[in-house]
Amino acid sequence: MSAHGESTLAALRARAASAHEAAEWEGLLAELARDPRCGARALACALRKRREALAREARRFEKLLVRSRALRAAGARAVAGVDEAGMGPLAGPVVAAAVVLPERPDLSGLDDSKRLAPRTRARLAEAIRRQALAFSLAEVWPAEIDRINIYRAGLEAMRRGVAGLFAAAPRVAVDHVLVDARTIPGLALPQTPLVHGDALDASIAAASILAKTHRDALMEAQETLHPGYGFATHKGYATVQHLAALRRLGPCPIHRRSFAPVAAAAR
Repeated sequence: MSAHGESTLAALRARAASAHEAAEWEGLLAELARDPRCGARALACALRKRREALAREARRFEKLLVRSRALRAAGARAVAGVDEAGMGPLAGPVVAAAVVLPERPDLSGLDDSKRLAPRTRARLAEAIRRQALAFSLAEVWPAEIDRINIYRAGLEAMRRGVAGLFAAAPRVAVDHVLVDARTIPGLALPQTPLVHGDALDASIAAASILAKTHRDALMEAQETLHPGYGFATHKGYATVQHLAALRRLGPCPIHRRSFAPVAAAAR
């Protein structure tokens, strides 16, 4: 406390930083409203902006749960979201993930993996693995990609991802699948394709994050097995660095030889 009985600004800032419940926010804002100091007014303004940002995020996140809730209200017992990562790279696997989230997951900041910073993706991936009722990952590597083509390989990875849910968590009765933009062939379950689904549904967004982080880790490991290409940096995508390494070294065993730049480098 100051000599006048007011909390120091440092103490008020510490309380603001640690406030999580609505009652804490309102109590602190009421106290700041009575405080004439410029620093207190600035803190109140920042606190209101932070409260508004958190409220917007809460509303956005609630919208991500609308589709799975509607399916459960219509009788579905467990809804899985499915997405893939790695369709475009010149090297490495395409990876798919299937995720069943609880009814009220605690995953603030959840979004399409492509919109997230790497550290945020990693934090969310850990939280998804911890909270998911079930999740499964599947990989299709270049030899198979070259044999069946990349489009079919992506669908096959997603099919295997859904199949893996039943092995990973047989007690979770998945009976509907939400898919990012496509329909998975050979799937004996009702499924709903959602264009830009990883930005519209929480379970698809969660799947996109698990697929992306898993694939990134695989490609970082390939850096040691196949040095010189820069896989840990570009993850197999057609960057200037990667294309230069391809011309210099030629393709390695994890390159997709059905992709034109790789085929050209192999001649």
